[in-house]
Amino acid sequence: MLLNLQALREAEAFMQPFPYLTATGLVRPPALQLITNDFPLIRQPGVFALPGLRYGKIFEQLILEIRGRALEALLEEKFSVTLADKPLMVTVRGQAQHKDGRIHADSKDKFLTCLLYLNDPHWQATGGRLRLLRRPDDLTDVIAEVPPDGGTFIAFKRTDHSWHGHEPFEGPRRIVMFNWMVSKTAMLKNIGRHTLSAAFKAFGKTHAY
Repeated sequence: MLLNLQALREAEAFMQPFPYLTATGLVRPPALQLITNDFPLIRQPGVFALPGLRYGKIFEQLILEIRGRALEALLEEKFSVTLADKPLMVTVRGQAQHKDGRIHADSKDKFLTCLLYLNDPHWQATGGRLRLLRRPDDLTDVIAEVPPDGGTFIAFKRTDHSWHGHEPFEGPRRIVMFNWMVSKTAMLKNIGRHTLSAAFKAFGKTHAY
């Protein structure tokens, strides 16, 4: 097992001002470097769907564990929700750009959002640290701040006020993002959008002068 589910079992879930939890050490330390070595080579910012990416066997194993019932059942217990009847969408980020991190609350297509960070164990930059927020217009009104240290995990239930964002950062920032979606239609729509966006980026890079 690459995932240390005990770290999630021990994490405290908070229900206000919206349901969320954070955990450290969700990836077992010996596995973190192996996963990093197998992480998809992503040179551009944005969200990428798995079908368009190449990655190694260890990263593939991580995705299988993320999709596994054990993790899903733990999150159901923590948030007192049912996830087994909802489709799971897995996407990846590898690079951040300066405009990333603007405050938002996620679209209504998403039911539960999870972020697993796969960076160095100790994030040095002041930017790029995800903040859960009380307001949509104030990055300093912080509920919790989560540095994207390798193995750190955050999950929250999407609501109309599940505001989050981070200070600007530009450079490598590796994340596996997985969302239980409200419906299969919503999942297919979002995967299609990410796939189309990735294709445009690849076309622009190929034809850049």
